[in-house]
Amino acid sequence: MRLKFSYIIFCVLFFSISDVLNAINNDPQTLSFVQAAELAVCNSADLKYSYSTQTLMEKAWQAGIREYFPRINISVSENDRLQMYGADSFIKNYGVSLDQLLFDGGRLRMSRNIEKTELNLSSYRLGRMASEIAETAITAYRKVLSSRAILEIKKAAFLILEEQFFIMKEEERLGMALPVDLANAKINLTDAKLGINSLQLDLIEMERQFAELLGLDNLPVLTESVDINHTVLLPDASAAAALAREKNPDLIEARYSISKRKTELIFHSVSWIPTFRLTGNFGLSGQNYPLTRFNWSVGINIDLSNPWLQNRFGFQVGWEAQQDRTAMLQNSFTPADSPAAGYGIKQAEIALAAEQEKFNTALDQIERAASNAIEKCALTGQKCLLAVEASSIGAERCRIEEIRLNLGHITRLDLMEVLIEQTQREIAVVETVTSLLEAERMLERFLDLRPGELAKFALITNKSILKEE
Repeated sequence: MRLKFSYIIFCVLFFSISDVLNAINNDPQTLSFVQAAELAVCNSADLKYSYSTQTLMEKAWQAGIREYFPRINISVSENDRLQMYGADSFIKNYGVSLDQLLFDGGRLRMSRNIEKTELNLSSYRLGRMASEIAETAITAYRKVLSSRAILEIKKAAFLILEEQFFIMKEEERLGMALPVDLANAKINLTDAKLGINSLQLDLIEMERQFAELLGLDNLPVLTESVDINHTVLLPDASAAAALAREKNPDLIEARYSISKRKTELIFHSVSWIPTFRLTGNFGLSGQNYPLTRFNWSVGINIDLSNPWLQNRFGFQVGWEAQQDRTAMLQNSFTPADSPAAGYGIKQAEIALAAEQEKFNTALDQIERAASNAIEKCALTGQKCLLAVEASSIGAERCRIEEIRLNLGHITRLDLMEVLIEQTQREIAVVETVTSLLEAERMLERFLDLRPGELAKFALITNKSILKEE
């Protein structure tokens, strides 16, 4: 965790995005889930700006180490005085002063630790921002795939309905079908055509937005597909809860916040400790070059300030010219300089207690949330299986209804109604499979797993449980 998280993100994204861009330049006709996610991250202007800002803040924090080193000030002055009565004077002064922090009770170190914790938290949020952008691209990818699959189903159904309509039209001409049935068949055919046109318009807009998200002019051929036979392997709820307690993104962010609040509390707790600074001065002066007069001094400044009393004490000794020795002692204090600052430690304690309470509450809810997410995946999987089974039964029913039509038990209009119902069942299969993939990915994000790692994690944990039993 001591490594810069944003630096790791940059390295990973740089090399992976370079590979993706090279792959697309070499083969601009295909696009996978991984490529879409990484292109979306690469194309995000907000992410680029946030990363640049993060880099500048980290460099500024590194430059802050300057506070540990001496402050040196060099001064040069010349005071020329032309007098009407008396000798003219041309005083030249060259001086060097030094100010070095000796001891501050660790306030500077803790202040930098607070800044570092904020940078770590900002870096982690930057990583989550990149993850959200990638998830947006994957979601858009799935929506396009789902809409395309549904469109193909509707087109195939329309061709069948159109064929049945032409047959019915011929039957009506021969007096084998009623005109009212033909009119109803035409209405069904028109509704199917309107549904196709509407979905085509939505799909065009969906593909355009997806291409803009990826920063592409035209959307390449999507290599992924909707697998209606997709099944999900789910881990044990206790194992999922244990992993979530360790890697859940919300809990990780809460830990960063608690660490920051603890450092702030320590910072306020040691605010009463005196600060010691070493000071030194050396100067040359005279009317002509080379300058013959010199002076130097060394001293200690002590700051005993607190919210109720500001007290500064300084002692300095030195040497001037060849024989003159100097000494200076000064002390100043201001009562009740900032009484409101005295409540800083209480505010820090309250803030820390609030962060810990939120963390404990989220920790208690993890097991229930993990169980609910697994149950949602399981229920969605069952719903998917039922939809597939219903579609299979519907296909068998269509075959039976065709036999009944040939036997004269039903009309061709009745068969068209059955075909329309079967189309809805096939569409429901695609929609439930997409819902299953979305629920599976939500569980992976809850456990901070990469796409496709849920099955591996479930396989490992289930094997471990079987061995224990």
